[in-house]
Amino acid sequence: MRRSDRGWPNQSFVAEFILLGFSFNPRTTPLLFSAFLMTYLLIILGNGLITILICLDSRLHTPMYFFIGILSILDLGYTTTTVPQMLAHLVSQKKTISFARCVAQMYIFLVLGITESWLFAIMSIDRYMAICHPLRYKVIMSPWLCGIMVIFCGLWGVISALVYTVFAMRLPYCGSNKINHFFCEVPAVLKLACADTSVNDRVDFILGFSVILVPLSLILFIYVNIFIAILRIRSAQGRLKAFSTCASHITVVTMFCVPAMVMYMKPGSEASLEEDKKLALFYNVISAFLNPIIYSLRNKDIQRAFLKVTGWGRAFQGRIAGEQRNKTHDGQSMP
Repeated sequence: MRRSDRGWPNQSFVAEFILLGFSFNPRTTPLLFSAFLMTYLLIILGNGLITILICLDSRLHTPMYFFIGILSILDLGYTTTTVPQMLAHLVSQKKTISFARCVAQMYIFLVLGITESWLFAIMSIDRYMAICHPLRYKVIMSPWLCGIMVIFCGLWGVISALVYTVFAMRLPYCGSNKINHFFCEVPAVLKLACADTSVNDRVDFILGFSVILVPLSLILFIYVNIFIAILRIRSAQGRLKAFSTCASHITVVTMFCVPAMVMYMKPGSEASLEEDKKLALFYNVISAFLNPIIYSLRNKDIQRAFLKVTGWGRAFQGRIAGEQRNKTHDGQSMP
């Protein structure tokens, strides 16, 4: 389906795109659909649960958990932007998306992704203040400052995503309308442009530098200083505790930023669409799935909040108290 445009005589222009998705045997479709659906439901459950716990438990009203809550909301947002459509296309013969919906999906995904990239840098600053300046931590990382930081991340995401999208969609799309991807991502869409995309490659590299490399370099610089400070801690237990608080953040940053940097900072001519789909799946779905596990599996504060909110904590404490009373009673009854 195409639309004509007066600015480009004797040509027809794309009115909708066809998302090819993943190349696989049709027999595996039910298995893939079940796997992606289960993963998406677990993403909603995990990130939604962390967000609710942070809101309900007053002991989690700290800068670190505030940022983790924002991270969970962003993960929910950008997976919901892409995964439901991917699931629908897996079981449907019609795999089209309108031009307008494609632009909207591209923009929303970029806004949330860029915001998350900068949020990781803000979270590293929070860890630096907590470890290197513990006595002044609560004063420096005030709720007002935390809010300003998150607003900065959001505004940077909105502006950068707008530039990305405008430069991508200003090009004429008058050739094939088949996108070799499971959603409208900039590198895949640019492959269909019937014009020179070298300017877009330069813009993407510059923006990639500002939205990925700069925050990643800031994170690296901050963690070098954090590790130097940790090595000065005399207590082995204190060093281990400080390292463990940083390990989760470093793991999450690596899973998200490295694939995104490879995707957006290489020239379009060198892009392999099959590899790009795998990279996008990693930082779009897998990282959002693993984030709640990484932040909650070894986090005693999150575990306590879950037990408190569900009421299991009181039942568990009551059972322990009952066992202690029984042991005391048995000890007193022995001759």
